Amino acid sequence: MAVNGHRTTHALRLATPGESCFDVRSTGSLPVAFVAYEGISLLDLSGPLEALRVASTFADRGEPSPMYECAVLSAHGGSVMTADGVRIATEPVMTADGRALDTLIVPGAFDVCDVRGDRDLIEWVRARAPRCRRICSVCTGTFLLAEAGLLSGCRATTHWLHCESLARDYPDITVDPDATYVRDGSTWTSAGVTTGIDLALALIEEDYGRRVAMQVARLLVVYSRRMGGQPQHSALLSLQEQSTTDAFGELERWIAENLTADLRVEHLAERAGMSPRNFARRYRQARQRTPARAVESIRIDAARRVLEETDDRLDEVARRCGFSNEEHLRGAFARHLGLSPRSYRKRLANA
Repeated sequence: MAVNGHRTTHALRLATPGESCFDVRSTGSLPVAFVAYEGISLLDLSGPLEALRVASTFADRGEPSPMYECAVLSAHGGSVMTADGVRIATEPVMTADGRALDTLIVPGAFDVCDVRGDRDLIEWVRARAPRCRRICSVCTGTFLLAEAGLLSGCRATTHWLHCESLARDYPDITVDPDATYVRDGSTWTSAGVTTGIDLALALIEEDYGRRVAMQVARLLVVYSRRMGGQPQHSALLSLQEQSTTDAFGELERWIAENLTADLRVEHLAERAGMSPRNFARRYRQARQRTPARAVESIRIDAARRVLEETDDRLDEVARRCGFSNEEHLRGAFARHLGLSPRSYRKRLANA
């Protein structure tokens, strides 16, 4: 398969014990190193690693299409215990010394102290990063890059739960608490856990184009290839978090799956087994917004996904997501996002 004018000839592979992880004898493959340490989150590592593996193995309509050479490294090699209680085998970082390294990825951990605890690894990342085309972090892995001094003067993100402490501990970083992932020059940082997959898909798109990235997303059964500027919270999650009880959770899930149904208060109340007046009152008490506003928020989330993933006309986007027409869709976007659907799509294209 020819990609960007280069023919790839090697599939993604992990080093076997005693073997160098970057013996790249072919042209076109991109060497990628994931760094590991005690307490690392398994999903932070395995999510983006799997995306790169799928890209290398199954892209181009199921035919093998190798692209990435991946390795999992730790400061001294050997077995590393993850926060999930699963041990992983790693190669020592010295394996990569003197070899080309395209991308360096730092997964996060559940405990930020674990992220900042391996001083030998931090020093290696600090020294090696300037010779990489890209340095990336997943979730709280951002703290390791910050500790290594690689985010000074940069815009970055991390899991929403830790954004405040990242900004407090490293005041020279501009922290974006809402973004799924942030790119600032050659530095990429992503938000919580599964956004590592979004980050990996973005890297694949940069390297091999949107068609390949979207194919990988489909093979991973990822519902949506979220853009970097997309908020970490969906409207549906935000609605359910506003109440300690979840009496309306099932109804909201049904709404998300039936956007073109008649979702007026009377019909929602009937589905909830309440009178319209009682339903509207209780729903507003639980969610701090009216049922109509909640329905519009969920429809906006769906419309954003369609705009991100397709080139459908705006009137078709409106129809699919339950808006009466394109004008109705434009008005809802203006109220919720402060821009038009056309501007939103254009912003994604320029991201």
